[in-house]
Amino acid sequence: MEKGYIQVYTGNGKGKTTAALGLTLRSLCAGNKVFFGQFMKGQDYSELRAPEFFENLTMRQFGDLHFVHGKPSDEDVAHAKDGLARMEEVLVSGGFDVVVFDEVNTAMFFEMLTCEEVLAVVEKRGEAEVILTGRYAPEAIIEAADLVTEMREIKHYYNAGVQSRVGIEN
Repeated sequence: MEKGYIQVYTGNGKGKTTAALGLTLRSLCAGNKVFFGQFMKGQDYSELRAPEFFENLTMRQFGDLHFVHGKPSDEDVAHAKDGLARMEEVLVSGGFDVVVFDEVNTAMFFEMLTCEEVLAVVEKRGEAEVILTGRYAPEAIIEAADLVTEMREIKHYYNAGVQSRVGIEN
């Protein structure tokens, strides 16, 4: 790729991580190398098995088994900071064509990272395409982005009591 753009997937609707995973699949099938970093996640999601099928895919989680509710713990903040440092290493290395910061917008919303910190790292992208996902994308992130898509919930079966399903939401 000649120039890496910044893409943002945000909003209250389902599909932000799924969109990033779809872009990851497309990029891998085009022969590119992808790093997929998940902030605030430590759970066993189905997509974590993808590197078994794609040698050009690296996935890492920067979180714990629990999801942050309310004020993040010191450990939650440390995971996010460590994750951002790892993402910086990935971008500076120049070894990846696409770098996904999954749920980084949410990490900023919970004040685990600042927008300034994230933008400083993203600016080191070189030719890599950078994807930022998560609800509550800050205005400065939206302004810095080249593409912004907002997922809006219109209807969700979760409201009818359907729990997360393996292979679909998990």
